[in-house]
Amino acid sequence: MIQFILNNRLIQTHKAASTTLLDFIRYDENLRGTKIGCREGDCGACTVLIGSLKDGKTEYMSATSCLTPLPNVYGKHVVTVEGLNLPDKLNQVQQAMVDCSGTQCGFCTPGFVNSMNGYALTCSEPTLENAISSIDGNICRCTGYKTIERAAAKVTELLIHKDKNQPLSWLVDNNFIPAYFLNIVDQLSAIKIEYKTDGQIPIGGGTDLYVQKHDELHEMDLNYLFDKSHLNGICFDGNSCTIKSAVTVSDLITNQTLLATIPNWYNYLKLISSTPIRNIGTIAGNLANGSPIGDFTIILLAMKAAITLSNKANETRQVLLKDFYLGYKNLDKKADEIIAEITFELPTNGSQFNFEKVCKRQNLDIASVNTACSIATTGNTITDANFSMGGVGPIPKYLSKTNAFLINKTLDVNTILQAEQILQTELAPISDARGTEAYKRLLARQLFFAHFITLFPETIKMKDLI
Repeated sequence: MIQFILNNRLIQTHKAASTTLLDFIRYDENLRGTKIGCREGDCGACTVLIGSLKDGKTEYMSATSCLTPLPNVYGKHVVTVEGLNLPDKLNQVQQAMVDCSGTQCGFCTPGFVNSMNGYALTCSEPTLENAISSIDGNICRCTGYKTIERAAAKVTELLIHKDKNQPLSWLVDNNFIPAYFLNIVDQLSAIKIEYKTDGQIPIGGGTDLYVQKHDELHEMDLNYLFDKSHLNGICFDGNSCTIKSAVTVSDLITNQTLLATIPNWYNYLKLISSTPIRNIGTIAGNLANGSPIGDFTIILLAMKAAITLSNKANETRQVLLKDFYLGYKNLDKKADEIIAEITFELPTNGSQFNFEKVCKRQNLDIASVNTACSIATTGNTITDANFSMGGVGPIPKYLSKTNAFLINKTLDVNTILQAEQILQTELAPISDARGTEAYKRLLARQLFFAHFITLFPETIKMKDLI
């Protein structure tokens, strides 16, 4: 039996575990404010808030309910737009949307309201930039967004006075959320946390499997891993970082050690999907997907990552990520193995990291070509080079020949131009919906140059390369 709190009620259900939270909310609970849009996590019409009990407090995040299996909300608080309604008035986010004419047809509005209320619940330092960032997973086809941005600005002004010591009480007193939120901790504490599962097919956040095989899921024997305690956590040992397989992109984008160690880390990860997807998409899922353009796969290839695989007998083995991909969607992984953890190297003195991505939209889109690099220099000599690239072949590409050529070379324009010629020999792009072969080769060239222009602006100039 799956148990969770839906708005202000305890839910106990024997529905099939593979049921999406969206379908349960709409068809079993008849809460129709949560809309069915794309069913792929792109539009945000089905956005809900999910609160988890941590250290005696409830921490909330926005999530796409169309990609969330019921076991992933076991022991949690799920909030739909109906659960944000006040008894006799609009809440502050709803009122801001009205005052700023932030809605036209209204289909997307519940998702925007939930996302902005999620921001009100989680923000510690309110800024307009962060408020707008909180709705980066919500699409509106009517307003042109400016009215919604003005609503976000109004909400931000109100949140400037938020009490940091008693944030939940302040939000209740100031008409952001209903009073029942104050009792949620006690209700969640009464639920045993961790859903028991031992299926054959691993699933994490559901952001890939529920897109690719939505109609087949009810026939699958799934092993729900998202909330397994032994698969969550980030730790550091000197220059090495180890992340467990259920760690999400949001876990990494908020990790203070990574933010302090890798310049622009936050900006790089903001290029990956949207806030609701980053909140539930696991890193292991991104790797196991085997996509030739998986953003985190490309990042971790450049960081010389190794993955630890674990089977049902708890036997483990380690594989370098660059050796993990044998062919298109063909992995060096046995059927009973899961990715248990990923270990990668942090930049040290003399080494730098960079990530570049081009896609048809700036946010919430799959890359046409993406690339990352980790490069070390001593003086004007390249002492280590690790470049990776996606969208240019059947697998995420670690550019072995290009990397080997660069090591012990002088960092200058001539070296970079020669390296780019070698890079082109390692690529095998195809023409598809993301661009022609010629376009992808051009992107590969320009993004390769962009690494050097970005990391070495004093010595490498765009006009000398292009």
